[in-house]
Amino acid sequence: QVQLVESGGGLVQPGGSLRLSCAASGILFSIYTMGWYHQAPGKQRELVASIASGGSTNYVDSVKGRFTISRDNAKKTVYLQMNSLKPEDTAAYYCNAQWASHTEWGQGTQVTVSS
Repeated sequence: QVQLVESGGGLVQPGGSLRLSCAASGILFSIYTMGWYHQAPGKQRELVASIASGGSTNYVDSVKGRFTISRDNAKKTVYLQMNSLKPEDTAAYYCNAQWASHTEWGQGTQVTVSS
């Protein structure tokens, strides 16, 4: 059974930091491209950052220089370090695993940036 379990969301003030984690089970984690998506109320889910099996990364322009995605294949975990958070980063954040035609999603974790 495939599971992606996110953690680390919460309420943070503007300018603050959070680190999201996504622990995977039931997949050969090392071959999957892992990604973080976010979805704000009334908006489409969109890619925030991804990291390929070889370690190459990709970021949406709005988070470049603020967010860092990383992975630990031994722990089957992907991380999203979020710094200098802004109110517009407020959203549900979802972990995604993709390999060939296989796509898996986590249940999401809420990030709220507010004073």
